[in-house]
Amino acid sequence: MDTGGILTWTLQQEIPVPADVTPLLAQGEEAVASFKTFRDSATFTTKRLIVRDAQGVTGKKVEIYSLPYSSINMWSSENAGTLDWNSEIELWTRAGHIKVKLAKGADVRRIDSLIAWAVLNNH
Repeated sequence: MDTGGILTWTLQQEIPVPADVTPLLAQGEEAVASFKTFRDSATFTTKRLIVRDAQGVTGKKVEIYSLPYSSINMWSSENAGTLDWNSEIELWTRAGHIKVKLAKGADVRRIDSLIAWAVLNNH
């Protein structure tokens, strides 16, 4: 699978799990936490990260990324500094390198903790 270099997503604030995520879940899989993205959402489940990306002018075309935690080899987190307003998480996976930028409303330590829980409990 070629992800075209680096995938980049921007997570904003934590939100309730969207109702349209439920049909995407496998048997025995549960949604744990969701975050607003620019046009849609990213949801951490007990097995994977699901990023729903509405596209086009109307947003009716939807691309869904599904990243099983077992494919994450390593990750890093960087909190915002005094002059650098941006926080980010980077994931190195079997599918490639993924950069997750965090808007001001997203808690980098909460997301880092979710990834640690997910990766360390699913390997």
